Parts: sequence; structure tokens; C-alpha cells
Amino acid sequence: MTEPPKDFTWLSEHEPLDDIYCVSFVRDLSPEEVLRRFGVDESTMEEVPYDELGRRSAESMRDDAAGYIGAVKIGDWTLVIEPGGWQIAVDPEIRARVSRATETVSVCRHDYAEDTFTYIIDGQEIVCFDPMCPDERSGDDPDRFVREMREVGLDPEFDSDSDDSHIDFPMERAFALAGMITALPFSPEMLELRFLGAEPLED
Repeated sequence: MTEPPKDFTWLSEHEPLDDIYCVSFVRDLSPEEVLRRFGVDESTMEEVPYDELGRRSAESMRDDAAGYIGAVKIGDWTLVIEPGGWQIAVDPEIRARVSRATETVSVCRHDYAEDTFTYIIDGQEIVCFDPMCPDERSGDDPDRFVREMREVGLDPEFDSDSDDSHIDFPMERAFALAGMITALPFSPEMLELRFLGAEPLED
């Protein structure tokens, strides 16, 4: 597949999320509860537009992590965006807290490290892989979504060691996979919503 999934071409055309970000979907929790579990200064909670999330995060960036994050409820899921961040996808303590007694789906782009797709249930890593290397999966059930991966162009038998092969539009395909799992495709309209934003606590 050399074309991006049709509902996700906007990501490569407009690049609204910059070169480091984490977008997560958390089931059956309110935005307030997700932010509390993440660990934020609750006195800084307020509703802000998406553009303000990025501006505030850049102003208070800390240790290569988001300085400001936002969450908004959409159906059964809360969408969480970490501009310049990665922690729900990668940080074991934070993703364990956020996913306690529920599930999370995260897509993380990090141009200076590696990209990550994760599916977590109650703190347990079920599926984790770099969208550029969908054959190198880890987790308690790394084959759980192989059918869906094939459908979106993330071949689970892809040979990531081959010099002449690569995955086209890996992040768009990772978002398509997240959409199949959540039944909530990430869309530009979501970035027009107002988010409950807050500053993460210092370690």
C-alpha cells in the first residue's frame, strides 16, 4: 500500500501535531479523572482550544515531555493529547495509572527517538510496536490485532530487517488501527473541540 488510509490523509497534508506528540484514547473515564491519574496540578485545569495546548506545552516543556496536556470526552472514550510528549504510550508508571481498570490506545510520534503504538489494559501491555516495524511486536498478546493491522497496511509479517522495504505512512496507519479498535477515528474535527487542559506535576 503506497497511499495513506483515506480518512487520515489530513495528518500528512497538514501535520497539525508537530514532530513529537502522543494521542491516546482512554475508555470510560472522564477527562478530569484521566488528568488526575496522569498527574497534573489540578489548580491549572481549565478549558482551552487545541492550539493553546501546543503553545502552553512548548512554553513549559520539561525533560522532553509535554509541559501541558489536554483531554476531551468523545462517546465512550476520552481523547488525550500530549503536545511534545510521549508518556501515556511509553512511561510504565503513567500508563499503568491511566489504564487502571480500563484500557488505553496510544499513538506516539517521536522524530528523535522511535514512534510507538500501544494497547494497554489495566496496566498490562497487550500490544506494543513501532509502526515502522510492525513485525517486531511485544506485549502479553502481540498478535491480538494482526487482522486489523493487515487491513490498515501494517503487515504483521513485514521484514523490517530488509534494506529495500519500508512502511509508507506509518503514523496514518497507526491511527487507522487505533480507530478500528476504538471505533473512533481520529479526525481534524476533534482538534476543533475544547480540551480540559492542565500542567503535569514535576517529578
